[in-house]
Amino acid sequence: MNLWRFVSSRNTKPGTSLRKEDDCPICIDKFTDAEKLKCGHEFCRGCLQQSIKSMGEICPVCKEIFGALRGNQPKGNMSNRTSKWSLPGFSHCGTIEILYDIPGGVQTEEHPNPGAYFSGTRRLAYLPDNAEGRRVLQLLERAFHQRLIFTVGTSITTGAENTVIWNDIHHKTSRDGGPQCYGYPDPDYLKRVKEELKAKGIE
Repeated sequence: MNLWRFVSSRNTKPGTSLRKEDDCPICIDKFTDAEKLKCGHEFCRGCLQQSIKSMGEICPVCKEIFGALRGNQPKGNMSNRTSKWSLPGFSHCGTIEILYDIPGGVQTEEHPNPGAYFSGTRRLAYLPDNAEGRRVLQLLERAFHQRLIFTVGTSITTGAENTVIWNDIHHKTSRDGGPQCYGYPDPDYLKRVKEELKAKGIE
């Protein structure tokens, strides 16, 4: 069930909520076995468990993450290697090359079209081989193990449906060409990607 559709259906008029302070924000009814999150928002235990199944360990009201957020990335592999070649803007260090390999398969209940086939992908991404770049690599490895790097959907660039796509954690897939070519130089990239990872609870 779509939790927010259910919530809105309990309102008598558009924009008017019947919820009282001692009501659960999800079911708009008296609390049953109330559970309070660290952000201060409180829910029925059963409502919260349903929310976790739907959205992950994230507060349905303020979106604060209270656990290890997990995505629906299909099974695959992540590996890395280093090269001596420098990236534009990072002339005094080598390069970390990240290889992602996600085979095609059949979509599960986590995906948009359960039972349908999805096509896989192989992606190569680049980081500077310095202290900050190695730290970002560690964070990306955590995100990969929490299934957050990729998802199944429609490609923005090709329009292909039922395919593995990036999931809002941006990568540099070219060595050069600047941001317009998903490459370097891009002085703020490492800071931005750390902020994207932090928004998913990885820091």
